[in-house]
Amino acid sequence: MAASLNGKTILITGASRGIGLEIALRAAHDGANIVVAAKTAEPNPKLEGTIHSAAEEIRKAGGQALPLVLDVRDDDAIAATVAEAAETFGGIDVLINNASAINLSKTPDLPMKRFDLMHQINVRGTFAMTQACYPHLARAENPHVLVLSPPLNMVPQWFGDHCGYTMSKFGMSMCVLGMAEEFRGAGIGINALWPATLIYTAAMNLVGADPSTCRSPRIVADAAYEILTRDAADCTGNFFLDEEVLGAAGISDFSDYAMTPGAALQKDLFVL
Repeated sequence: MAASLNGKTILITGASRGIGLEIALRAAHDGANIVVAAKTAEPNPKLEGTIHSAAEEIRKAGGQALPLVLDVRDDDAIAATVAEAAETFGGIDVLINNASAINLSKTPDLPMKRFDLMHQINVRGTFAMTQACYPHLARAENPHVLVLSPPLNMVPQWFGDHCGYTMSKFGMSMCVLGMAEEFRGAGIGINALWPATLIYTAAMNLVGADPSTCRSPRIVADAAYEILTRDAADCTGNFFLDEEVLGAAGISDFSDYAMTPGAALQKDLFVL
């Protein structure tokens, strides 16, 4: 439906680095307004990127940027962020629930504070952000909510390997399943997007992923762009893999996305 994201206002949680930033930059090339909503305002020696450095990159790429400090566990901060975004740009067209916490510990080894963190950010954060943005999305032309979460494949392996994390990511996907049906009459496209292979980000670096087995976040950004430019009323309730989205757009060669050309890639978690 929309050939371009020019002039669209896109609120992205966790947009200071990684996949969130790549999606922002892809939309910025069209001249989109990007709300960079993330926790990092000051440089962190362990994680590169802040909301301000991301905003600078977005502006250089051709977009408008509004950097806002946001902890998606804080309801008042969510309300303030959504209100400032809508006031600054005249509304909200797209919400991307990208912020996520990861801990792959087995059940006996997972501290409950880490369990709580994952569920507060991943599940509750997705629900709360979508709830807060709904009034603006309902008034937008071609509104989308995109959640970075996996297909709902109830495979025992995923739960046995890291039950706490799996529950939190599948909780995000259950938001997609439920809200797509709930908001179908409002014409809001609510979909999930997940990488077919590991993506090299700061989070993957922290859990020790081998970069040579990963792809660049650009593949997810390009897939997100394809989804967000579709007709929201006809594109909802889907659990997309990045390869499938790009394949439907006529792209079959993904070699340019590899971190190490020619290296064997590793499937992402939750991908059969």
